[in-house]
Amino acid sequence: MSEQELFVVCPNCSSEVSPYVTECPYCGQRVRKRAPKISRGSDPDEPPPRRRRPRAPTLGRLRRDEIPGIAPETRPYATRLLIVAAPVANILVATNHVQLIGNGGLLFKPDHEWWRVATTPFLYPGNPGYEFVALLGVALFGTLLERRFGLLAPIAIFMLAGAGGAFLGAELNDFPILGANGAALGLLAAWFVDDRLANRRGDDRGNDLIGVWVFAAVLLLLPLADDTASFYAGIGGAAVGAAVGAVMSPLRP
Repeated sequence: MSEQELFVVCPNCSSEVSPYVTECPYCGQRVRKRAPKISRGSDPDEPPPRRRRPRAPTLGRLRRDEIPGIAPETRPYATRLLIVAAPVANILVATNHVQLIGNGGLLFKPDHEWWRVATTPFLYPGNPGYEFVALLGVALFGTLLERRFGLLAPIAIFMLAGAGGAFLGAELNDFPILGANGAALGLLAAWFVDDRLANRRGDDRGNDLIGVWVFAAVLLLLPLADDTASFYAGIGGAAVGAAVGAVMSPLRP
C-alpha cells in the first residue's frame, strides 16, 4: 500500500497545501476536483470498527408439557408393562385362578418344560419386599434403557436376562427360582456397560456409579432375604445383560 501524500503544491502560487482541500487557501486556485476519501485503516490512533454481536440462537415454540431448555422425554410404556405384569400374575396366583406349579413357576428341574424359564421371572409368591426391590430395579434401569434405545430394548433384555439367569440356576439345581432378580440385574448390567463404553468414546454422562454398585449388590444378595430368589439366576442375568449392552451400545453413539 502506498503512503498517504503529506501535501500538494498549488500550480498557481506554488504553496504547499493540505491534500484534503480542493482550493488553495492562499490564492483561491482550484487544486483538485474533489477531496480524497480518508482511509479509516490508515490512522493507527483510530479505534477499530465495532463488530456486530452474533444473534443468539432462538428456540422454537414449546411443546405441550415441555420444560424450557429441556427436550421432552418419551414415556416408558414398555417398562411400565413389565412392572404391571408381575403384580397381575401374583394376584392371579393368590386368588387361586392360576396354579404356581402348573403355570410357570420354576420349582424343580423342568425337563421338557423349559418355557418356565421365561415365565418364572413374573412370579413372586412370598416376600413382598423381594418383589418391590426387583421391580424397582426394573423400573429404574428399564426406563433409562427405553429412553435411549427404544421401546423393545427393556422387554428384550428383561426376557433374555430373566430366562438366561433362570436357565443357569436350573442347570445348577438352585431351586426354587422365582422372581426377576436376574432380569433386574440384566437391565442394570446392560445400562452399566453402555455407560462405560460411552465414556470410552468420550461421552462422559456424569452418572453416580456408586449408587449403581450399591443397587447391584442389593439385587445380588436378595436370596439371603428370600429363598425363592436364586443367586445363580442373578449372576446369569447380569452376564446376559452385560453382553446385550455391549452389542447395543455402538448402535447409539
